[in-house]
Amino acid sequence: MSVPTIDLRNPIGDVAAGLDDACSHLGFVQIIGHGLEAVLERDAWLTAQRFFELPASAKRSVAIPDGDAYGYGPYLVERLAASRGGQTPADMKETYSIGPFVDPADVADVIAADPAAAFAYSPNRWPAELPEMATVMHRYYDALADLAARLLSLMAIGLGMSPDTFTASIDRHTSALRLLHYPHVDPTTAETGQLRAGAHSDYGTLTLLRQDDAPGGLEVLGRDNTWHPVPATDGAYVVNIGDALERWTNGRWRSTLHRVQLPPAGGAGNERFSIAFFHNANWDAQIDCLEACRPADGSSVPAPISAGQHLMERFRSTQGDHT
Repeated sequence: MSVPTIDLRNPIGDVAAGLDDACSHLGFVQIIGHGLEAVLERDAWLTAQRFFELPASAKRSVAIPDGDAYGYGPYLVERLAASRGGQTPADMKETYSIGPFVDPADVADVIAADPAAAFAYSPNRWPAELPEMATVMHRYYDALADLAARLLSLMAIGLGMSPDTFTASIDRHTSALRLLHYPHVDPTTAETGQLRAGAHSDYGTLTLLRQDDAPGGLEVLGRDNTWHPVPATDGAYVVNIGDALERWTNGRWRSTLHRVQLPPAGGAGNERFSIAFFHNANWDAQIDCLEACRPADGSSVPAPISAGQHLMERFRSTQGDHT
């Protein structure tokens, strides 16, 4: 089994059909020809590395407060497998999460309608030691949001629907950009069942992942019930379907289990970095089965649910004590 690669510079019809096929069979695809600026990608990557090199006290100064979503997540705090009911030791990683760059006045109506939405629009936190970080990450966040919107348009075409099918549901999206650091680890010291990131599916519409090729990387659970590595491809983004989009398509597209494995024992340095953009719909968007995915026999489909309610329940299930 291998994750297919699609070049977005190919004819639209071919790209749309390829995305639909990949999302239906595996839920994972790698994309190239995406057009993102190489300089911006480099700056974001280097800035992420510089953040994780900061002293622990500097990182803790921007830790995620209780009730908020964004900031630093310390090592051995998150348990991603918990979102699928797994009881595993904490993941062997540290994170830095960044949310929407919005003026609070622009989402005041959403929060007034559902105060829980303040969670998704909670403020970003920036370390004083990296004054350039906010600007770089704002530009990268916007570029990845634009790429996610392009992909959703192409994917809608792949379903035989209008390219603007998702537009009204993502114009005030609650996406998160997450910087990830997996420190060098001796795998023989891990507890039973402990991984760099436990087996989970993502919660939103789709995820864009840029990864390096260090040992102990991303694996996806195939239809053969076997874990398969997803190798890093130069210049590519790994794209995977999230739970919200699986529900929107009534299971036509698959939100597939994946994990970050421990490196093999006895190897050299295995420090690993990646950057993930978790695209989410608007907080108040209704995830309701798309017409193109409704069964011809009129059989039942999942009940509608707001994207915000779905997102918050899943996020909170993975969090431990941030202190």
